[in-house]
Order: sequence, then C-alpha cells, then structure tokens
Amino acid sequence: MKETESLKLLLKELKLKAIAESFEELSGKAQKDRFSHEQFLHDLCQIEIADRRNKKIARLLQASKLPMDKTFATFDLNRIPNVSKALIGALSKGDFIERKENLLVFGSTGAGKSHLSCAIGHELVNEVYSVLYMDTCEIVQKLLAAKKDYSLPEEFKKLDKIRCIILDDIGYVKQSREEMDVLFNLLARRYERSSVVITTNLAFSKWDQIFQDPMTTAAAVDRLVHHSTIMELNVESYRMQEAKKRVQKERGKAKK
Repeated sequence: MKETESLKLLLKELKLKAIAESFEELSGKAQKDRFSHEQFLHDLCQIEIADRRNKKIARLLQASKLPMDKTFATFDLNRIPNVSKALIGALSKGDFIERKENLLVFGSTGAGKSHLSCAIGHELVNEVYSVLYMDTCEIVQKLLAAKKDYSLPEEFKKLDKIRCIILDDIGYVKQSREEMDVLFNLLARRYERSSVVITTNLAFSKWDQIFQDPMTTAAAVDRLVHHSTIMELNVESYRMQEAKKRVQKERGKAKK
C-alpha cells in the first residue's frame, strides 16, 4: 500500500497525472490477462498521451473563440451540393494548413459561409491545430487599438503563432485607410507562412471596396489566391429557405 501511494506521488511529481490515476486499475487487468511489462507500460503511455491530447484540444477550443453551436452536427451538407464532401473532409484534416494555404469561401448573405468555416475550424481543433475565429471588423479594430498603444508588432507576433485564422465577413470592414493598412499587413505577414480562412459576399472584382487602392487590392488578392482553395456557395439563404417553409406550413394549415 505504501509503495502504491509512493508511486502515485512520484508520477504526479513527473507530471504523469493520467498514469497516476489509472495505473492501479490497469495493473489489476494486466495481472489478470498476463500482460507483458512492455504491454503494460505501452498501455499506460497511451492513456497519458490521450489525456494530454484531450486537454490540449480543450485549451485550443477555448482559445479559438469558435461558436460552440456552429459545427458539422448542425450544418446540412446537402444544402451545398456543388461543394465536394471529399474536399470538406480533406480541409477538415488540416492538410491545407500544413501546406500553408488559404481557404476562401464566397456566397450571398445567409448561404452558410460562416457556419461552414466554423465547422471546419472545430474539426481543425480536434486535429490539434490552433485556430482563431473573429469577425474581420473585430480583429481590425483590435489591431488598430494595438497600433495606437505602440504594441502592434507584439500583437502580430501573437497572431503569427496561430496556425489558422478565420476572418469572417471581410467585406464589412469600414474601409478607412488605417483599417485597410492593418488588414493588408495581417494578410501579407501570413502569406506562405500560415493559413487564413476568409468568408465574404464580395466577388474579387469588388474588393477595391475593402482596400480602396487598386494596387493594394491586387496585391492582397494575389497573395490570397496564390495558394488557396476557393469555395462558392451558390445557394439560397438558409434564413430565406426557413421562411418559405414556414409560409408553406401555414398555408397547409389554412387549407385544412
């Protein structure tokens, strides 16, 4: 008994908490099933690794700012038949992040751009990638505040550590010169270094509304498109579809 308690203390000192909590139960099973010492140690290590992975995923999810309800469990992939499910699966595994590529999602308001991007973000977190989801206007204002406090380089360095940043609704930036500058600098810093996911209802031909200057617009689009996957959600607004269903349902009741 003393040896067991001593071993628990040693394991906690070594920061092997999961092993400390499970070795007694597994030891009994190992004796019963006549595990080799190597098998017993292997199983203990697997328990520790799985526990650490789960805790890391929980930390990444909390830091990601992803909406908890915007996952594939609540997204109907049949709404976007023009987008390959195999492509979505590949993106969710994070291969594009390893290649330092981008994902650009175009579509009208209500098409499901944000939900789809967030759902992919959740899957990336489950693959142990660091993700940050923010409304583009919000992150631009955050960068502007850092610039005013003379801490913009430090803020950029923090963002550099994130493997994938999801910029939602890039078309809604207020378009002041300062806002355009910090947004362009963010995109330029990540070019061929890390990934961005961008959602927008503006075609590239209208991005001069964001960056104002034609040369800056061309430079931004060129960097984003050079290594990217482009999705176009050419579907009706989800909210519009739901409204039509309600109207049809009410009409059906009225006929009865």
